Amino acid sequence: MWCETPTNPLLNISDIAALAAIAHDAGALLVVDNTFASSYLQQPLTLGADVVVHSTTKYMGGHSDVVGGALVAADPELAGRLAYHQNALGGVAGPFDAWLVLRGIKTLAVRMDRHCSNARRVVDYLSNHAGVDQVLYPGLPEHPGHDIASKQMKDFGGMVSVLMSDEAAAVGLCNRAALFTLGESLGGVESLIEHPARMTHMSAAGSPLEVSPRLVRLSVGIESIEDLLADLEQALG
Repeated sequence: MWCETPTNPLLNISDIAALAAIAHDAGALLVVDNTFASSYLQQPLTLGADVVVHSTTKYMGGHSDVVGGALVAADPELAGRLAYHQNALGGVAGPFDAWLVLRGIKTLAVRMDRHCSNARRVVDYLSNHAGVDQVLYPGLPEHPGHDIASKQMKDFGGMVSVLMSDEAAAVGLCNRAALFTLGESLGGVESLIEHPARMTHMSAAGSPLEVSPRLVRLSVGIESIEDLLADLEQALG
């Protein structure tokens, strides 16, 4: 069973322990993509998951200068099988790429604390702005996954999504933002903004996974929160 929580880009929450129980009752493994939360905010293995997936490009690296991924397995035998296939297939990180990720992990805790605190301020601002229809963030009490996220996450992360009145308003927000750089990645020290329907999720158009053209996704960085709020204010103005 494959699971991502929080999900990209709607920030839906799944109950990892409940999914682990369902998977194991069926004789299956549970694999959790933990990229959005990072291991600092959420530890799926302690909740029953068998394998955790990270895009180390994102929060683990943290500086938008490396491309990579990682699998972390609870069972040493399974980890050995995965390592065998990795070696046989040649999907190994270069030494410098690995060094960049290890460098990023050293500051993961302090960066995630700042990402989360900045995101809370951004959410508070956007939730009270007349130009925003809805804010999607698991830290909001009205978020349908808030209770589960509160139990299985240390904090609610640096990713924030909003629904605007229409596609033109969403695209306009992305185009007018300045400090929030238009870009598809996430999890770096700098703040990014994107229009998923035209960018990361364009390939899902016309499918059940299609995202609303009203949606804007923010990766809130670690810059001065006053600067970030000022940028959003002018972009929404």
